[in-house]
Amino acid sequence: MLPTVLAIVAVSPLLRLAAVRHAVPSGTANRTGCGACGAPIGLTRPWPALGPTARCGRCRARVGPPAATIELAVLGAVVLLLSVGPPVGPLWALAWWLGWTIPAVVVDLAVHRLPDRLTLPAAAGTWLLLGLAVLGEATLGSWLRAIAAGTGLALLFAASTLLLGRRGFGLGDAKLALSVGALLGWYGWPVLLLGMLLAFGLSALVSVGLLAARRARWSTHLPFGPFLLLGTAAARLLAT
Repeated sequence: MLPTVLAIVAVSPLLRLAAVRHAVPSGTANRTGCGACGAPIGLTRPWPALGPTARCGRCRARVGPPAATIELAVLGAVVLLLSVGPPVGPLWALAWWLGWTIPAVVVDLAVHRLPDRLTLPAAAGTWLLLGLAVLGEATLGSWLRAIAAGTGLALLFAASTLLLGRRGFGLGDAKLALSVGALLGWYGWPVLLLGMLLAFGLSALVSVGLLAARRARWSTHLPFGPFLLLGTAAARLLAT
């Protein structure tokens, strides 16, 4: 229990800061202070703005995602990592991916974009850590399959952007797919297929629910990053 609490306390301010900084419209400078009073936000003075309350220390306005959401996401990530367990190499890759993807998904929910400064390090680190795992207990074939899966999935998403425009996936989704495909492809093509089926299935269920509640229209475009995160996590758990 204590290591879990320490992990949440140590990691959550970093992830909340990343989400706060990047949750701005495309082409806009990253946020560096409270949107209400302009008080600076950073790791030198993380509390309370970067803490569970998510409140500015000067004006008490909410800063970034709602209170405790990042902390709950980190708790879920820790539970996932503990559930998956060894081998260690892919576990480090999954931990790295979660550290970058959680704030990226929060940004996607807020402003419907996945920043390159979060998705590209997620992909680069995931590929590298999976490659290092080959030096241990894994085989080279697992890593080559992971690279092929990540590349293929990203190209598929990017092609939908070029062919369908706004009706297709965004380029941010394609960049996130680089790491999603690698993580799932490492364990085999069926796991990759399962992850995508879960992501699309969750997206369809939420869309139908919003339509039924009249909270969305047929033309409403939902951010797909959260479903990629959930589908990947669920597929990885089911493949354990």
